[in-house]
Amino acid sequence: MLSILNGAMTASTQRYLSYYLRAGDRNKLRAIFQSSVILHLLIGLFIVVILEVAGLFLFDGFLNIPAERIPVAKTVYHFMVVSTFFTINAVPYDSAINAHEDLLFDAITGIVETFLKLGIAIWLIYTGFDKLILYGLLMAALTILSRVVKSIFCYRRYQECKLQKSNLVDYSLFKEMFSFAGWNMFGALCGLGRSQGLAIILNIFFGPIVNAAYGVANQVNSQLYSFSENMLKALRPQIMKSEGSGDRERMLMLSMKASKYGFFLLALFAIPLIIEMPYILKLWLKNVPEYTIVFCRLVLIASLANLLTIGLQTAIQATGRIKVYQSVVGGLLLLNLPIAWGLLKYGMPAYSVLVSAICIELIACSIRVYLLKRIANLSIREYLKQVVFKIMLPLGITLLFLIMCFGFLGEGFVRLIFISALSSIIFLTSIYAIGTDAGERKMIKQIVLNYRNRIFKTKQIHEQYIG
Repeated sequence: MLSILNGAMTASTQRYLSYYLRAGDRNKLRAIFQSSVILHLLIGLFIVVILEVAGLFLFDGFLNIPAERIPVAKTVYHFMVVSTFFTINAVPYDSAINAHEDLLFDAITGIVETFLKLGIAIWLIYTGFDKLILYGLLMAALTILSRVVKSIFCYRRYQECKLQKSNLVDYSLFKEMFSFAGWNMFGALCGLGRSQGLAIILNIFFGPIVNAAYGVANQVNSQLYSFSENMLKALRPQIMKSEGSGDRERMLMLSMKASKYGFFLLALFAIPLIIEMPYILKLWLKNVPEYTIVFCRLVLIASLANLLTIGLQTAIQATGRIKVYQSVVGGLLLLNLPIAWGLLKYGMPAYSVLVSAICIELIACSIRVYLLKRIANLSIREYLKQVVFKIMLPLGITLLFLIMCFGFLGEGFVRLIFISALSSIIFLTSIYAIGTDAGERKMIKQIVLNYRNRIFKTKQIHEQYIG
């Protein structure tokens, strides 16, 4: 929930910072940042109130939780509320880092957070304290630590991040940003309502065991999705800066490339994983909950569908005209909940809710393309040519080869390695031959050539030193 909300809110402030960075207006940037800090403080307090009020009802027979564990669940819930507040208040600083494209610092903090989370997981193995409470406490502490570190970095590095007592808020700008952030938050909450609402519906119909399967599926998906997300972090500021400088043609071109390469990055890892999911889950988990395999496969397919228009979502954000977009697409995503309830009420299996989610996501993709055509004159024909066709051909070729080879090896580690290697070779070759245009192939050749020359030069220096 926090990652979805944080991503949506970061996009709001980043849009304004990136938009005016190209113009070099430092006073405007300072006003944007200071307005953003106050805005997210208010939003954070509002969300805390909403969550605490909701907590009064969630644990009073609504959620299917064993009675003896309800006090622990409430404690962890309060830790989550604290984490939410600090996550929301970190948004202006995340936005500043992304807008300035300080990707190295972002990568380093991400790596450190990952190792700290690993340390928390190892600690849980050996602690005699209640593991769930300790987990909630340490994750909340990690969120606060991350927020403090990013705040200090931004304060020291960026002039606009040094808050001033006088002229703290430009009220006309604050009103504009509030409206933009409000609609963005509405879209984020619709996404949250879809994902967490499905979890609650599955909990009501099937209990905590199926929730475990759904949780594992989302965990697998979030780890793979991060590969595409990191690439998109590099492109989003450029998309917004292009719109800010009035270069809409470049903005649309970059948004289509973001969609294409975001899909390629996830698919590169997702294809062998989807095929070998039973064996991988057996290696990872001692006991694989029922529905976990099919849930993992369907959640990954839903993410691939979303990535078909991931760059177009950023392009719509860059234009600033998001009211209709968030209303229509957000409302469509919430349709997942009544449809899921109806499917399960009439006896459909648990995985049917994810099949319907994939169908709704594809409809949402079509709406995004149509809206960007209306807002920014996107050529639908060009989008189909540059994104959809260049994606589907390499994907189809790879799947065809894997289906032909699938039956030759029995399940096991050898087949996992073989399928992963074969899938990567065929997919990357197909991407280069079919999924890229002449300019992209020229750029890839130049990168490979530069990398080869660097290795050769390093080798020569080493041989001279040894000699």
